[in-house]
Amino acid sequence: MSFIALSFISVFLLILYWQLRQRKVKKQRRELIESYVFPERLTVELRKHYPHLSDTDCDKVIEGLRVFFLIYLAAKNRAIAMPSQAVDVVWHEFILFTRDYELFCSKALGRFLHHTPAEAMTKPTQAQEGIKRAWKYSCLRERIDPKAPTRLPLLFAIDAELKIEDGFTYQLNCKGRENQGYCASHIGCTSSGCSGGSCTGGCGGGCGGS
Repeated sequence: MSFIALSFISVFLLILYWQLRQRKVKKQRRELIESYVFPERLTVELRKHYPHLSDTDCDKVIEGLRVFFLIYLAAKNRAIAMPSQAVDVVWHEFILFTRDYELFCSKALGRFLHHTPAEAMTKPTQAQEGIKRAWKYSCLRERIDPKAPTRLPLLFAIDAELKIEDGFTYQLNCKGRENQGYCASHIGCTSSGCSGGSCTGGCGGGCGGS
């Protein structure tokens, strides 16, 4: 066998090994996020902000935080906007557990996930990349067509469902509902022919990413 052929096979095997290794690492990280037990203090702080929430409600918000980390992992560490004010509250609190948060990020995400306060939209009719990405991966996770959704994924539904006073609500069909929430159904549209384009707005307290 020629040297060139051996070199080609060696490179191919190295690439194959690297791909298998990456899949294994990602699987381990996903399993860690899915089984992680968040500090009880997150629920305590959540109730300070929203006393009307029940135990079940609080559990749903914590699950929302878990989903946020999972979609960030699925998006390969690209910036993801936070669509929920309630989930943003517990994310903030988790960050205050500096050592726990840093260790979690290292093991579950492979890097420290910074929280950069920023609006996800420039205006109600212009969705930025972070919220588009959050929409895409939230929908894919729940087997919703991002461009033709029949329901809202958890992170986009939770604030309205739990009646979060300062939360962000999204409508699937925004015709005649300009003042009743943000137009979630068009976030997945990228062309000018999508009834005005991406038209959600002002969501969340921060954006995860570098």
